[in-house]
Amino acid sequence: MFSTMKKTTLCAVIAATALVAAAKKQADPVLMNVAGKNVPLSEFEYLYNKNNTQQLEPLSPDRYLQMFVDYKLKVADAEAAGLDTTAAFRTEYLQYRDELAKPYMRDESALDSLVAEAYSHYGRTVRVSHIMLPQGAASRQALDSLRADIKAGRISFEQAAMQRSIDKPSAMRGGAMGNVLPGRFPWAFEKAAYDTPEGEISAPVNSGFGWHLVRVDAVSPSEGEVHAAHILRLTRGLDAESAAREHAVIDSLHAVAAAGGDFADLARRFSQDPGSGARGGDLGWFGRGMMVQPFDSIAFALPDGGLSEPFLTDFGWHIIYKNESRKERALEELRPEIEKAMSRDDRSTAPERAFARRAVAERGGAPVAATVAALRAAIAAAADGTALDSLLASPALASLQAYRLRPAGATLADVAPRVAGVLVAEADRASAVEAAEAAIESAMQEAALDDARATLMATNTDYRNLMNEYRDGILLFEIANSKVWERAGKDTEGLEAFFEANRDKYAWDAPRFKSYVVFAATDSLVQEAVAFAAAVDAADPSAFVEAMRARFGRDVRVERVLAAKGENPVTDYLAFGGERPEPKSKQWACYAAVGGRVINSPESVADVRAAAVADYQAALEAEWLKELHARYKVKINKKTLKKIGG
Repeated sequence: MFSTMKKTTLCAVIAATALVAAAKKQADPVLMNVAGKNVPLSEFEYLYNKNNTQQLEPLSPDRYLQMFVDYKLKVADAEAAGLDTTAAFRTEYLQYRDELAKPYMRDESALDSLVAEAYSHYGRTVRVSHIMLPQGAASRQALDSLRADIKAGRISFEQAAMQRSIDKPSAMRGGAMGNVLPGRFPWAFEKAAYDTPEGEISAPVNSGFGWHLVRVDAVSPSEGEVHAAHILRLTRGLDAESAAREHAVIDSLHAVAAAGGDFADLARRFSQDPGSGARGGDLGWFGRGMMVQPFDSIAFALPDGGLSEPFLTDFGWHIIYKNESRKERALEELRPEIEKAMSRDDRSTAPERAFARRAVAERGGAPVAATVAALRAAIAAAADGTALDSLLASPALASLQAYRLRPAGATLADVAPRVAGVLVAEADRASAVEAAEAAIESAMQEAALDDARATLMATNTDYRNLMNEYRDGILLFEIANSKVWERAGKDTEGLEAFFEANRDKYAWDAPRFKSYVVFAATDSLVQEAVAFAAAVDAADPSAFVEAMRARFGRDVRVERVLAAKGENPVTDYLAFGGERPEPKSKQWACYAAVGGRVINSPESVADVRAAAVADYQAALEAEWLKELHARYKVKINKKTLKKIGG
């Protein structure tokens, strides 16, 4: 079980934390001591139960016990060899530790709160106008000033939008956007729209596409959603005569639909809306403000099952068939949709960020105000942006405590690489100060999370057992690879000696044809290859194939074969009187044997290499385990063992 664990299947890294409290020992008694290291009952029970779910025939605790002891002895040997202290182990350890801890380091109440907030938006319809400027700190400052001017009456919102907004379609309408619908806009923009009182203007908000001022023009109860289909005949860009013909077409289609004609069939055949036409005109569910006027008003005014009269929009002539409507949906129904939207923005990490903030608070974490003030002053005094990265080299700054945190805080020197990196990237002073403070906060949170992981190891049995399984798995792979798997493949002399000592075990029940077979497109090329091969040393398969490739390139293919009668159509033909098989490819239609002969038993270990290597690995492992049992002491508490399953 354990000897076949592969490093590539490890999905986590293990932090090795000792069992510390006497009360904990009583709740999780020691089952055994291997090489001086206690193993708690919970660890054995966890792996025993997990193993039995993967077996066709479950093992008894007594039968599994020896497998477990052998496993722990191998891990002890890896630790004795120092494999748990190598840089490679530490890298893998840290890489997977954080990943596996994630499910335990989330504040689910933060997720529920955000879902509830998003759901609350579905009960209201908010109509807004906005002013949009491009990304950048200058845009934020400009919108602050512009908001102050609007509130002071020095300029109207509409004038400011027309003069400054980069959203040209809404700017032409004085910033008017229409309705903001839940889940349809960037969350920051949606939140600003729903949090701002009617008639007020939001503070500048960054949507990820730019900076905005959002004015809430009206708030009303939601009218729910409509599920409808339509038929469209396009008139945009047509002359008056052509547009009139389209009007006549839509009138005819309306008459057929009103008389009971199949609306979906009519839409598929005659609608010029490339999106919905193929779906029988189906537009799916939509809310107020998602469609152009007067389409929006007509769709919501129709009764369920109602058919509209033909009407004109900027796109052309329409008729609508309203399938059904629905009011506000329950949270349980909307939650998957809300969580999908959350996964696309920074709300997706809110539970982790909330947990990190709580971890800092629980450990009394806080930046040191005097240090932050000194850092601000140093940034302000820097000659230019390129000088900022050298600030932390100053002993006066480097020795200052950056933050306080139980069990340990840190100096600015400890977080210097993180802070210096953001200082170099930020040329203007205000951004540099903000980035430096954020870097200190981030370093403090990471330190708190590291301590939280250690606490988790000491307090959560399930997590600790899972961590220990994967930690030991990494070590087991490395030590077994060195002692058994890799050694069996590389120890040529040892493998040969093992084969000679066990030659009878590899006897065949039927002769085999041993040869190289050369393939080519023509007989003449095959004969040339055979003649060339006669002068090449065939004892070394790799050297032989390389020599043939160097001479003939891709014009000739070489295969080394060892097959009994009935195992290979080509060798049956070449050695055992079988019929010539039909070629699968013209490129390799012709072939011949090089140095072929029929042998009754293996001539060398190369003839049975796969089986011999597997057997040699088993022998090496048995020898290794014998050494481990002689080297390390194992003490088992039989009384504790009986508690399994109790």
